[in-house]
Amino acid sequence: MDAPSDNTPPTPNPNPVKYAPKRLADGKWAKGSSGHPGGNRHRARQELNEATIRELHAAFRRGGPKAIDQVMKNSPAIFLKLLVLLIPREMQVEHSETIKQMSDQQIEDAISAIQQILAAREAKVIEGVSEPMPTPALPAPQRKRRKAEGVSATESRTARPRRAEDDVVS
Repeated sequence: MDAPSDNTPPTPNPNPVKYAPKRLADGKWAKGSSGHPGGNRHRARQELNEATIRELHAAFRRGGPKAIDQVMKNSPAIFLKLLVLLIPREMQVEHSETIKQMSDQQIEDAISAIQQILAAREAKVIEGVSEPMPTPALPAPQRKRRKAEGVSATESRTARPRRAEDDVVS
């Protein structure tokens, strides 16, 4: 191959770097330079979410109630799905110290109510003894036969023919 001549102009880079961050000799970023010129991706996603919610809110103010009525009338399945999606998946339950605030009589009444619930639950349990049932015997599994090359499964196998090398005695 011929070496490129000095007269040919250099080919331009099809993907020129628009921003090249500056580094110091020890590998640290120079002041004012960033190793991530595209910005913070988490912040970019957050800004996109905020803008989307802002535009959805503006659209809802323009025609939201009418659109909800149309969806409710024309496709109730989608309307129900939207309602379900608005319900939080996890519900936070806070317990206040109500037992400490209850009187002795209220605690005794609550205990007796719980005992009645448990007694009603136990009454529904059916007790009994299971009797062993005879199980029918299953047939023995059958082995699958392999098909040899050129030999059907119904033909019997034969011993391999002897070769001349087998006859040589050393």
